[in-house]
Order: sequence, then C-alpha cells, then structure tokens
Amino acid sequence: MTHKPVTVWSEIPVTNLARAQAFYATVFGFDIQMDESAPQPQAILGVGAGGGGAHLYKGIPAPKGTGQVLHLAIPDRLEAAIARCESAGGTVTSPPIEIPPGRFVYAHDPDGNNLGLFEPK
Repeated sequence: MTHKPVTVWSEIPVTNLARAQAFYATVFGFDIQMDESAPQPQAILGVGAGGGGAHLYKGIPAPKGTGQVLHLAIPDRLEAAIARCESAGGTVTSPPIEIPPGRFVYAHDPDGNNLGLFEPK
C-alpha cells in the first residue's frame, strides 16, 4: 500500500498579514513569498521547501486556545525558537515535550493560532 501525504495544504488566518509574516519568518526561518493571484493576497510559507504547504491570509483566527494545532519544524534548537517566539510576540504555553521523533512546545502566534514548535532528532 502506498501512503500519500496526510496534509496537503494549511491555511493560517491572521488579522495583520505583515506582522504574521515577520513572526513566521523570525521564529521558523521561512522564506515567505506573497501571492496576489488568489482571490485574496496570501503569504506562502517555506517557498521551495517541499512537502505540504501553508500560507497566511487575512482572516479571523479561532478564539485563542481553540482550533487545530499546526506543528512546524524549527531550523535549530528548541530553546532558540522559544526565545524567538516570545520576542516576536508569540506565547509559549508548555514546557518542552519529548517524543520519539524529537521534541516540541505548544505555543500561540500573535493572533492566538495554536502552534507546535518542533525540533526533529
């Protein structure tokens, strides 16, 4: 049996597109490209990184602490990503959690979207 990717695309609603772009570029090191060809402008995360995609768009986030959790890989150590998250306006909401493939913390972006900052082994 051949398995296909589970996640094809993720959409992250934000109230301030410029602020969100700065947050995701700072915390995750994403190359971000604006796409004006869609019905509304969107900021595509991780351009050229392969795998499932994600974009930011101007929308209404779920109330803080509700909604799905989007786990995103960080480019370095978890402690460094925690510091970047907090200095960029996010909130870390858990201690580091160890799992077989790595470790992560739960966090919120500046709009309250649920995130996992994931450091693979």
